[in-house]
Amino acid sequence: MASFPPRVNEKEIVRSRSIGELLTPAAPFDKKCGRENWTVAFAPDGSYFAWSQGHRTVKLVPWSQCLKNFLLHGTKNVANSNSLRLSRQNSDGGQKNKPREHIIDCGDIVWSLAFGSSVPEKQSRCVNIEWHRFRFGQDQLLLATGLSNGRIKIWDVYTGKLLLNLVDHTEVVRNLTFAPDGSLILVSASRDKTLRVWDLKDDGNMMKVLRGHQNWVYSCAFSPDSSMLCSVGASKAVFLWNMDKYTMIRKLEGHHHDVVACDFSPDGALLATASYDTRVYIWDPHNGDILMEFGHLFPPPTPIFAGGANDRWVRSVSFSHDGLHIASLADDKMVRFWRIDEDYPVQVAPLSNGLCCAFSTDGSVLAAGTHDGSVYFWATPRQVASLQHLCRMSIRRVMPTQEVQKLPVPSKVLEFLLYRV
Repeated sequence: MASFPPRVNEKEIVRSRSIGELLTPAAPFDKKCGRENWTVAFAPDGSYFAWSQGHRTVKLVPWSQCLKNFLLHGTKNVANSNSLRLSRQNSDGGQKNKPREHIIDCGDIVWSLAFGSSVPEKQSRCVNIEWHRFRFGQDQLLLATGLSNGRIKIWDVYTGKLLLNLVDHTEVVRNLTFAPDGSLILVSASRDKTLRVWDLKDDGNMMKVLRGHQNWVYSCAFSPDSSMLCSVGASKAVFLWNMDKYTMIRKLEGHHHDVVACDFSPDGALLATASYDTRVYIWDPHNGDILMEFGHLFPPPTPIFAGGANDRWVRSVSFSHDGLHIASLADDKMVRFWRIDEDYPVQVAPLSNGLCCAFSTDGSVLAAGTHDGSVYFWATPRQVASLQHLCRMSIRRVMPTQEVQKLPVPSKVLEFLLYRV
């Protein structure tokens, strides 16, 4: 297991280039509580960017237009300014797929959101296939919002229209994730200690309740092939679930405090988890091994101190689409970019009161949300991947660790294809 060295040559760490900000305007008597930006997300096709501005509001902006405004008007933009506002449209018109901006009032504080898109030929798992209120086509783009009152609202991104209201959770819906396979299977993680599986192709029918967490569930993430789900929560919990059978595969043990964020690598071979114990772990989800440790406090705190309050809680972690980099966001007012084969950050950026982060669809930009409802953007590290990394990703997209280990190839080739540190 690798850990961050106590001292690093400052010349080796590059400051990330800021490319833009979306600042939420505050009224003179606006309450600070409730303005938190708990979640940011990019649409799977890269057409939209969405974030929770606080006070029940979600903002949807065309991502290409957003980037263009940064180039034309400098890095700063007020989130509700006319320079970003585009007219609404009717989803039945010929302009349907042209991105338009929307401001959505969700009716309660928004804690989570996720984009979902449909693949028509992907069959629903529902029993009733005779009649459905909604028939989602390939050109449909949905936004799911998880609220403080336990409800999940599903919106048509192109029109801003409310489609479904999912009611079953009894506490805050802390995180949402769609299956990447286009099936419109949605999983929600809640403070009511459960995960719930919804089928939006069956009008939002709740298919399964996943129980196992003894405390709050903070986050969840699908593997790229949609076969596995990771869920993380309070009391050091990291669980892996089989999403074909809806059974728990294993618990991953190693963190010393609440685990609050997780993300799979694009090939599904690695899993990153972020915790209040000041660490990010990179796991092999197929055997439960910890392959890398990225520390945010030096020297690393002992377990008894890692389990308490400190100023280095890691709030968010995100895998880049190149599979080579991850980003982490911590309470020490820093965003860090790491390479999975290096034990120190390759780039850093200052950020106060950060809460969440996500890479753009093409991996070129990192967005991070803050306590005041604003979003900040940075250019991400652009490095040529090694031949080994490209070979690993190619084979790991189709084979888990156990199958790779059984390949009839020389041991040196096997080492070349496995993620090991």
